[in-house]
Amino acid sequence: MADNTYDAIVVGSGISGGWAAKELTQKGLKVLLLERGEDVKHRVDYPSTNKDPWEFPHRGGRTQQMIKDYPVLKRDYPLNEMNLAWWASDKDCPYTEVKRFDWYRGYHVGGRSLMWGRQSYRWSDFDFEANAKDGIAIDWPIRYKDIEPWYGYAESFAGISGSKDGLSQLPDGNFLPAMEMNCVEKDVSARIKEKMGRSMIIGRTANITQPKPEQDRVNCQYRNKCWLGCPFGAYFSTQSATLPVAMKTGNLTLRPWSIVKEIIYDKDTKKAKGVRILDAQNNQTYDYFSKIVFVNASTLNSAWVLMNSATDVWPDGLGSSSGELGHNLMDHHFRVGASGRVDGYDDKYYYGKRPNGIYVVRYRNLFDDKRDYLRGFGYQGSASREGWAREIAELTIGGEYKDALCEPGAWTMGMTAFGEMLPYHENKISLDKTRKDKWGLPVLAIDCEIKDNERKMRVDMMNDAKEMLETAGVKDVRTYDNDYAPGMGIHEMGTARMGRDPKTSVLNEWNQVWDAKNVFVTDGSCMTSAACVNPSLTYMALTARAADYAVKELKKGNI
Repeated sequence: MADNTYDAIVVGSGISGGWAAKELTQKGLKVLLLERGEDVKHRVDYPSTNKDPWEFPHRGGRTQQMIKDYPVLKRDYPLNEMNLAWWASDKDCPYTEVKRFDWYRGYHVGGRSLMWGRQSYRWSDFDFEANAKDGIAIDWPIRYKDIEPWYGYAESFAGISGSKDGLSQLPDGNFLPAMEMNCVEKDVSARIKEKMGRSMIIGRTANITQPKPEQDRVNCQYRNKCWLGCPFGAYFSTQSATLPVAMKTGNLTLRPWSIVKEIIYDKDTKKAKGVRILDAQNNQTYDYFSKIVFVNASTLNSAWVLMNSATDVWPDGLGSSSGELGHNLMDHHFRVGASGRVDGYDDKYYYGKRPNGIYVVRYRNLFDDKRDYLRGFGYQGSASREGWAREIAELTIGGEYKDALCEPGAWTMGMTAFGEMLPYHENKISLDKTRKDKWGLPVLAIDCEIKDNERKMRVDMMNDAKEMLETAGVKDVRTYDNDYAPGMGIHEMGTARMGRDPKTSVLNEWNQVWDAKNVFVTDGSCMTSAACVNPSLTYMALTARAADYAVKELKKGNI
């Protein structure tokens, strides 16, 4: 096999790209894994993982220079000095906001698998059937039964801890023992269940609660420093889980600093021949060839690669024959909820810094409930005791004051809702060829907004939180609806949706591009709707399923 020829090429090394590399190499294929940014080696390249806040020059915060240099990143928590190098540069990698869209990216090996929130939930048929039942967009080409075994496969390997709750709208999985709710959360959960019939459970998270020695992963240490890289491998990431397995096969070649410019399309065979990359360090162009290509560069970048490919055949790019490429962009809208004070537990505390919280399972627009909007939402949150910052505005001084702040403060309980955004055709991205990035490549223009359906939902998202907390005995409950813009959820989905018809979708039921059957897209861009639960577990399952199908079809000579 020539140095530039492989059985498969995987574009992107994040959650889904790492899974694709693992699955394809384990099935015997020689795989080239391309990542546009630097290599980040497990344990070796986690410079902040063992640092305490006072060991950072600015206590982990941000400086005025950082605010100036990162006009988008400054809009939310990603702008901080603890792991700034893992977030893409606003200056080097700009984009055009037709409407405000907060795009937070990670350009390095592992991508956002190093920084993700790790909440991992299965979809149910309520989600896969929703578009068809509501007459929205197009129907999913699969149902829960099609992906159910792949959910189990992904959970068992990744290591998802959680409780089995017997809920039809949130199917149980192959879980490691669940983390424990603290005393306040347990009581609030019981009261909400008893008085309102709603389910508040511990979060299902990709933090292992038992060791996985076969993966060299130690169970979670309750440090809550996951987003700085975990030297224990306690949470699922490309570095801790999929990449080591792929490397051990001897079938993987990893090439960082490789920006995929386009997929090379063969008009005669109507298939992809490989990819063309731009080396991010020397600005040289190289071609690599393969029998199949998996595009896993993350939702918006995967669509960018497709839109920048085969433009001599389709002006809007490979996969654009349906007119849907770049359209139907979604996120989860959030930053709305309630919080309050909890009395009566001053003699109670909790263990460690649990990197997880509670989850209130969706209950709206299910069963006999019908609202003036479509779809629903769930809540994430926790109960905790206030720390020293509770008194930061006080003017008191002296030893007694300092001693008081060394004691835990009052218990508080809060919950934030995450709601489903509908797949609107007009929420879209396109190539802005009038503007270039650091490497002279056209940037994305993003035109996305929430609409009346989401705004109506947000009223319930706020008021329901208040009602639940007050019903559970929480005092002085205050609601909030903070500023939200699409992208802030960091759950970008859509732009290359799956479907049953090549006239209305980019991908088929196996995540194949209709226009090139040896190209597969299994990251967030493939999603036909968004549900209201965190999507990454579904990406894992879809990727494993598509890789299994791709190899079988390759062996049959069908692709």
